[in-house]
Amino acid sequence: MSEKIEGVSREVCDATEYVCFVTQGPDGPHLSGHWGSYMKIDEEGRTLLFPVGRFQRTEKNLRNNARIQLMVASRKVQGTRSPGQGCVIEGLGEIVLEGKPLDEVRERFPWARGALVVRVQGVATQL
Repeated sequence: MSEKIEGVSREVCDATEYVCFVTQGPDGPHLSGHWGSYMKIDEEGRTLLFPVGRFQRTEKNLRNNARIQLMVASRKVQGTRSPGQGCVIEGLGEIVLEGKPLDEVRERFPWARGALVVRVQGVATQL
């Protein structure tokens, strides 16, 4: 497991159409999703940014437990046995409502009320 997004995992993130987020709430796991093209990865591959419009339940969950998992996949990236590769990204997340992360997100998405910041702790390939 890598501690940053690099190599084939970076290819998958760049090619994915959709990202699925998993957070933990009082009633169990909560799934939410976003368009892959909305994801911004820092140069080191250690931080992800996403624009946030709604995501109220995700935000509440992250306030109580910052752990988050993301699943990304693309058929455009060669897997180990066939076309298609995926990866699971684990990290700590928070929704930021002011400051530099929000400013960066609003450059492309002026409608964003916040920025989901994910600090990558682990990346593992799937498929």
